[in-house]
Amino acid sequence: MSLPLAGVTVIALEQAVAAPLASRHLADLGARVVKIERPDGGDFARGYDHSVNGLASHFVWLNRGKESVALDVKAPEGRAVLADLVAGADVFLQNLAPGAAARLGFGSAELRARHPRLVTVDLSGYGSGGPYQDKRAYDMLIQCESGLASVTGPPDRPSKTGVPSSDIAAGMYALTATLGALVGRAATGQGAAIEVSMFEATAEWLGHQLHYTQGAGRSPGRAGLSHPAIAPYDAYPTADGREVMIGIQNDREWARFATGFLDRPDLADDPEWATNVARVRRRRLVDALVGGRTATMTADEAIKLLDTLAIASARLNDVADLLHHPQLAARDRWRPVTTPVGEVRSLLPPFGFAGIELPMGPVPALGAHTDAALRGLGYSDERIAALRASGVAGV
Repeated sequence: MSLPLAGVTVIALEQAVAAPLASRHLADLGARVVKIERPDGGDFARGYDHSVNGLASHFVWLNRGKESVALDVKAPEGRAVLADLVAGADVFLQNLAPGAAARLGFGSAELRARHPRLVTVDLSGYGSGGPYQDKRAYDMLIQCESGLASVTGPPDRPSKTGVPSSDIAAGMYALTATLGALVGRAATGQGAAIEVSMFEATAEWLGHQLHYTQGAGRSPGRAGLSHPAIAPYDAYPTADGREVMIGIQNDREWARFATGFLDRPDLADDPEWATNVARVRRRRLVDALVGGRTATMTADEAIKLLDTLAIASARLNDVADLLHHPQLAARDRWRPVTTPVGEVRSLLPPFGFAGIELPMGPVPALGAHTDAALRGLGYSDERIAALRASGVAGV
């Protein structure tokens, strides 16, 4: 069985996180992804840090399985090369600064007029139109502007999420829309113009908070690891200095939990404790009772008893714990990925297809595929040499 996107070519004029995440998943599904990078340094995410044997962690995460073509698209000759690449592509994906792609001659309307089967995908901070369309946008800024930071963190201080949530949201919606457009093209022969805004993607992720605020007339606020409408639902201390998360979703679970974990069967049907509404009203008492019980056990002992009672729980792990998590090891989720500085261990994509091993292609060096891509366009060695000599192509 072939990979789902085998034979699909994606030209990605991309940088940072949102578009590279979408195109990396397209590569995971078997598409050929040609990443266009500036000859003088490439995608600026290459320089975010040097933690992976000298490479940037963001870049290693987001760019495996792609071809890197170093091309100065501000030069007329570079734009001509990019036009040739796009002419043979199925998808053109870009997340340059607002209006930059159109100024270069690669706006969606112009490309779709020339190539009706092409799927164009434009990612931006705020979308086209409206008073914010030209405003620069980075993940943390979008988290704040959208209100995501206002519901994240402990009660006394707003916080951004620990991962670039607005970038990830936009990238995943771009991926979904691209796959839908390719399915639609198979039926109609026509491509599509897709637009995804980080701001609107983040607003969609705030869906239940938006509806809560509309209905209740007030913002839900921040609750740290707890839940504003459920109790007990928080992290609780253990005897070995760890913390365990416990979440009670309904009153039947509470009855089991009170009897089997707290050793307080009297609280299973006490009207002051038996319903979630009552427990939320007396949250401090609930949390004190639960924390007092977990503090008498190690984290492993607490988790084992909670699992026996079929009560939802988790350890409060850090990222180092995730690297060695037994569930990932048992399910064989790690694979070696080649980089310019040797192999690194990376996770398989979270989606899988029975009978197919998804590719875990190399992380490319800047411009590593420039000559091959130009030869694939039929360019002669002399023309390629001239483009290199002028600084338009290659590094």
